[in-house]
Amino acid sequence: MKAKPDWLKIRVKQGDNYLTIKNNMRNHSLHTVCEEANCPNIYECWENRTATFMILGKTCTRACRFCAVDTGRPLPRDPEEAEHVAEVAESMGIQYVVITSVARDDLPDGGASGFVETIQAIRRRIPLCRIEVLIPDFNGDIRSLQSVLDAKPDVLNHNIETVRRLTGRIRSKATYERTLALLKNSKGLYPRIPTKSSLMIGVGETYEELLETMDDLRKVNVDILTIGQYLQPGPTYVNVEKYYHPDEFEKLKEEGRKRGFTSVQSGPLVRSSYRAHEQKTDPGSQ
Repeated sequence: MKAKPDWLKIRVKQGDNYLTIKNNMRNHSLHTVCEEANCPNIYECWENRTATFMILGKTCTRACRFCAVDTGRPLPRDPEEAEHVAEVAESMGIQYVVITSVARDDLPDGGASGFVETIQAIRRRIPLCRIEVLIPDFNGDIRSLQSVLDAKPDVLNHNIETVRRLTGRIRSKATYERTLALLKNSKGLYPRIPTKSSLMIGVGETYEELLETMDDLRKVNVDILTIGQYLQPGPTYVNVEKYYHPDEFEKLKEEGRKRGFTSVQSGPLVRSSYRAHEQKTDPGSQ
């Protein structure tokens, strides 16, 4: 594994808010992608009382070569999970929440009903809370996608992760075209719900391929883009081929802005839901 450059070194700070949120998560048997995916921003985000809830358990039915989330046979769904998420979100006093999940290819709807129930539970407890969903591809089932959109999330997020050439090596079962189709279908079904996607870079892509991927996302009218550095979770995962300098992230940010994304977050430690509440989400804004 490559040694990390100085700009990727993280200052660990476990303040009162961090510890409170961690205890709330454990007391309600909840999971966050912040923990399960070893997100480098967990201390900052939790101290600021923001978190990305991971529903449908903590075991994924896929085995993407970049992801630290456990893979295997998931446990049955917890029927109380949606209410527990809403309760903790309310106790945190947050007004912007991100809901994501493991892939659940074992479920007929791919887990879409879990998103719907969680959105509804949060809206009952925190009517003014804005809700972003970071969904799996539901194996391309447009009915599952529509059911989530019918619950009216404020942002629909689905990550493309990497460039077309590397998708088969990096992602498990997902395809580049299916991701673009999902994002396109979301806009076709609910044009006013902003769409969002994310790129992790440093796995062997070229600069030209990154620009091509941005162009492909804009062709299906994706509004928001995040770009961050891939950090290898361990020796069995895909290798880091390059650590991009912060200046290179700024250059990519400018390229995204040129292409018309309403918001571009680009930086070494940026992740899909990092500072999501600060991003412009009006499809008509620039």
